[in-house]
Amino acid sequence: MKVSIIGSGYVGTVSAACFAELGHEVICIDIDGEKVRQINAGIAPIYEEGLEELMQKHAEQHLIATTDYDYAVARSDISFICVGTPSGDDGSIDLSIVRAASASLGRAIAKKDRYHIVIVKSTVVPETTEKVVLPTIEQYSGKRAGKDFGIAMNPEFLREGKAIYDFMHPDKIIIGAIDKRTGAIISELYRRLDCEVTYTDPKTAEMIKYVNNSFLATKISFSNEIGNICKKLGINTYEVMKAVGSDFRISPNFLNSGAGFGGSCFPKDVKALIGKAKDIGYAPILLESVIEVNEQQPLKMIELLKAKLGSVKGRRVAVLGLAFKNDTDDIRESRSIPVIAELLRLGADVTAYDPMASGEMKKVFSTITYHLSAAGALKDADACLIMTEWDEFKSLDSGFGLMRNSIVIDGRHMIVPQDIEQDIDYVGLCW
Repeated sequence: MKVSIIGSGYVGTVSAACFAELGHEVICIDIDGEKVRQINAGIAPIYEEGLEELMQKHAEQHLIATTDYDYAVARSDISFICVGTPSGDDGSIDLSIVRAASASLGRAIAKKDRYHIVIVKSTVVPETTEKVVLPTIEQYSGKRAGKDFGIAMNPEFLREGKAIYDFMHPDKIIIGAIDKRTGAIISELYRRLDCEVTYTDPKTAEMIKYVNNSFLATKISFSNEIGNICKKLGINTYEVMKAVGSDFRISPNFLNSGAGFGGSCFPKDVKALIGKAKDIGYAPILLESVIEVNEQQPLKMIELLKAKLGSVKGRRVAVLGLAFKNDTDDIRESRSIPVIAELLRLGADVTAYDPMASGEMKKVFSTITYHLSAAGALKDADACLIMTEWDEFKSLDSGFGLMRNSIVIDGRHMIVPQDIEQDIDYVGLCW
C-alpha cells in the first residue's frame, strides 16, 4: 500500500521505517528540511535501536521524505498524522500542530479525485479525531468524511528503546474508524503482523491509549507508595512485589519501586486525561494522586542524601543516569532533572554521566560537569545517586573505590550490596 506520514519525530519515523519493512511504499512529510535530507540519506533523525538500519535498508526504494504535502498525498492512499501534541502548563495538550497538519492535508486532498484515508496516530484526548481533525479536513478539502475520504484513530503502544520490536510484534492493534470501509482498508496495512485487530470508533480508540498508559503509570506510583511504606518498616519491597506479581490478575510488570516514571508518554498522558476529566466535570482523584506520588518520589533521593551527608553544600555528588530510562537518549520528564535542580539549589557540586543522554541534558543544565564514563563522574565524589537502569551500573565496584566517601543511593535497584567488594554505604530508595 502507499502511505504518507506527517511528522518525522519518534512515532512518525519508527512507523515509517516499519511500514516500509512490511512492504509498503512510504513518504514522510516534514516541514524541517534537514530531517527530510536525513531520511532521504537513510539517516535516522532520532535514536532508536535498529531504526537506522531499517531506514538505510529502505531508503530511496520504499522510504522517502518531502516537505511537499501535495506531492505526498497525490502519491499515497493513506496519510498518518504523527505530529507532536505538547502539554500546556495545566497538563492539557496543544492541538495547534494537529490542526495545522489537518489543514494542510485537507488542501492536498482537495486536489485528489480518489478516496483517501486520514489516520491520527498522535496521542490526542477523546473526541479530537471527530471534533477537530475531521471538520478541519472537511473545511479545507471541501469534501465529506465517509463519502470522499475516510478517517480513523490508530494509537501506538511503543516503548522507547524497544519501539521497532513492539511495532513488529504488537500485543494489540486498535483501529477506531468512522466506517467499516475505512477500518477494513487500514487493517490491510498490518496484515503481515500476527495480531488480532480490534475495531472500534475513534473516541474509544483515543481513550484506550490514555487508559493503557495511565494504568501502567498507576502501577508504578502504587509500587513506589508501597516501597516507601516498606522502607520505613524495614521490609524488602522487591520481595513483596515479586510475590504479589505472581498473581495472574496483577502480573509482575511495572511493579518495580524506584525514583518514578518519566518520558514523553506517561506523565503527559496522565495529565491530559486528568484535564479532560475535569473539562467534563469529573474530579479524577486517583489519577491526580498518581502524578503527585511521581513528582515527590525523586526528591526522596535528596532526603536520603541529606540524612547521610548533612548539608550537601559544596559536596561533590555524582548523578549516574540522565535519560528517563535506559536504551534511549530521551530526557523528557527524566527523574534526574528535579534531582539535579534540587542539588544545585542546595549548593552541591554536581558531576554526571550517562551513556547516551549527556548531550541532551547539557541543554537543561549547562553548569554541571559531564563525564565520558561512570568512573570519571565518581572520582572524588562524596556520594553517588543512581537514576537510570543502565546495565553498566550493575558492575561499578572499582568505580566506587574512586569516591571520597562511598555513599551510594540507588534509585533503580541496580546494585546488590553483597556483590560489591568495595566497602560502600549503600542505601536503596524504597528498600
